[in-house]
Amino acid sequence: MNKQILITGSSRGIGRETAVYLAQNGYDIVLHYNRTVPADVQKEIEALGQKARVLKFDVQNREECSRVLLDDISKHDMYYGIVVNAGISRDNVFPAMQDSEWDDVLNTNLGGFYNVLRPLVMPMIEKRIKGRIVTLSSVSGLCGNRGQVNYSASKAGIIGATKALSLELAKRGITVNCVAPGAIETDMTKDLPVDEMKKMIPMKRLGRPKEVASLINYLMSEDASYITGQVISVNGGLYL
Repeated sequence: MNKQILITGSSRGIGRETAVYLAQNGYDIVLHYNRTVPADVQKEIEALGQKARVLKFDVQNREECSRVLLDDISKHDMYYGIVVNAGISRDNVFPAMQDSEWDDVLNTNLGGFYNVLRPLVMPMIEKRIKGRIVTLSSVSGLCGNRGQVNYSASKAGIIGATKALSLELAKRGITVNCVAPGAIETDMTKDLPVDEMKKMIPMKRLGRPKEVASLINYLMSEDASYITGQVISVNGGLYL
């Protein structure tokens, strides 16, 4: 296949699982991190017989994103797929929310959409790559959630941006879709009241990162070439 896919935030959680899952399905992977080096993920992918390399940049830093990404594609050619996964949460009730909690979440989650994709869309068009872009939102971006006004705003923004970008790129054969996970077993949920969360989920369990990764793998495939501008939730029936 020899198609390479960039996955932001691929050191852990959904990003890590997606990187390995896509490698198992024949893709070469470009891993990204800001703080935690995904060296073990790289080794795991290479053990599968696929290529993997690692990029370091802060998705909040527009200049750094552009510089690192443009340098990488100048050396290794343009990506076939991009998974905009990197994100953070800083939960707090709105009256007590700090400016930094609002700014950090919006600048990372929604700002990261712009900072990562803006330098890469034109090269994908110019190379006539009928590529795949998958963004990560959340059920909180669909329905809102208490204590997550900042997170919900950022994830709802990703949905709107994804839909708009899909319209701009459809005639190029580039699909742009959004995956909106519910409660998934990751570091972001380990300190939450899981038993209480399960009561709200019709399937009565948390989702597994692999269940999100498998959907992203499908959206990267040729079989998904007529699917664009969609928001698909992986949530066990949960609607907050």
